[in-house]
Amino acid sequence: MAKYKYYDYSQSMMIPVSLDKQLMPGTLEFAIHTLLETRVDTSIFDDRYKNDETGRYAYDPKVLLKIVLLGYSRGLISSRDLERACRENVTFMALSCGQCPDHSTIAAFVSSLQDEIVYLFRDILLVCEQENLLGGTLFALDGCKLPSNASSRLSGRFSELEVKKEIIEKKVRRLLKEQVEADKEDDDDEKDGRGSGMRTRSTQIERLQKKADQIKKWLKDNEPKVGIQGREIRSNVTDNDSTKMLSTHGTIQGYNAQALVDSKKQVILHAEALGQPQDHRLIPQILDAAKENMEAIGCGNDYFCGKKFTADSNYHDPTNLKRCEEEGLDAYIPDKRYRKRDPRLHVKEGYSPYRKKRYTLNDFKYDENRDAYRCPNGKFLGLYVKKAITDGIIYRRYRSEEHDCKGCELKAKCMLRQSTKRRVICVPLGSVPGNLSRAMAAKIDSEKGRKIYTRRLAIVEPVFANIRTHKGMNRFTLRGKVKVNIQWLLYCMVHNIGKLAAYGYT
Repeated sequence: MAKYKYYDYSQSMMIPVSLDKQLMPGTLEFAIHTLLETRVDTSIFDDRYKNDETGRYAYDPKVLLKIVLLGYSRGLISSRDLERACRENVTFMALSCGQCPDHSTIAAFVSSLQDEIVYLFRDILLVCEQENLLGGTLFALDGCKLPSNASSRLSGRFSELEVKKEIIEKKVRRLLKEQVEADKEDDDDEKDGRGSGMRTRSTQIERLQKKADQIKKWLKDNEPKVGIQGREIRSNVTDNDSTKMLSTHGTIQGYNAQALVDSKKQVILHAEALGQPQDHRLIPQILDAAKENMEAIGCGNDYFCGKKFTADSNYHDPTNLKRCEEEGLDAYIPDKRYRKRDPRLHVKEGYSPYRKKRYTLNDFKYDENRDAYRCPNGKFLGLYVKKAITDGIIYRRYRSEEHDCKGCELKAKCMLRQSTKRRVICVPLGSVPGNLSRAMAAKIDSEKGRKIYTRRLAIVEPVFANIRTHKGMNRFTLRGKVKVNIQWLLYCMVHNIGKLAAYGYT
């Protein structure tokens, strides 16, 4: 007969735990503990509390920060998960010194860090500078689009939201009418089970009416959002600071989380979460904040002057290029056609039997009398825009008629990246004088430019991989730009502390 070890759950065990010995040198939790105890100034929280004479004792902000930072490093972004970890995980117990703040205390603390978060981030950045983790020669900027804690269904222009409200109210009226009709019939709940259906309908009516009232109140209390071009853009009822944007995971309702990274050890110099889907015109804002950070830690206001700076083609915008020139940055920001001009990426014609040869501008014949272009199928594309400027190049645009393109037998070979209903061709006329875009293109196309720009991928992309994959930051849980920015900066702080722990800080 098999023999097994005896066990009895009613027995008692004495487990001696020394809290300080749970924080082993070389670990991230030890780095968090040491930094907050010795190198981070938490006296900035003292003005919050007025309990020096009366009132209950408050949790030390150091303890709350340690819990939040360690939790974020392990993918515990929910305040309830952090509370549970303080009760069950020995490392959290050691870091919090046996204290266990509840989830409401943790959530309120994180949400209220608006005035302190920048100073905390700078204190960690100062330690990185003192530990020689900043190279100060090459920097890379990029953004990561993350979902927000907002409903994408409650997003739209004011007219669209008004229509949604009317649809919900119409559905409520229909359900109420069905409920009245059901009340007139025999409601033998035990025989036909109709009572359960009526309760379900009542719950549905209450939920829909609450949503309609929410939209109505929001429309009354808010104004339409206006975009950069002066036109109304989509608002959101649950989090109006967020916006719909296209990410690698499809269209999301979220924020564009930016990070400026030093090349030496991938330390983040500045981070900010923005409700702007595009990276155009963001460099001035990011640079100004990064300069303030570097000046605050004693590196001077001209820290970036003459340094190399890289960003992807999404940042190729006249406003961004002009600011880089004014700042004295040796910038490398390619335009959208960079890869087409790169000889290393060219594929010889006939290389693949599946590669289709498409029509180009040369296949469209110009008719001077009509000021139009004739396509290979004999249809005309009339003048659409006399003068358009893109990346510093002046174009004339010609557009086909929708009925000419519909059912065209040559559509499969027509130009790429065009509207499915009609085709538009852009004819270059020249360039804007003092064209920064053309100068940047020539700079990027050089052998030196390609070599420097290719380093961007290895500098900034691993930072987002670390935060999103290793630390589990796949969405924001707070609402509003202020609170979302706090959460993003806390994650970037954890990333920088991880660099300190990895390179020997004790």
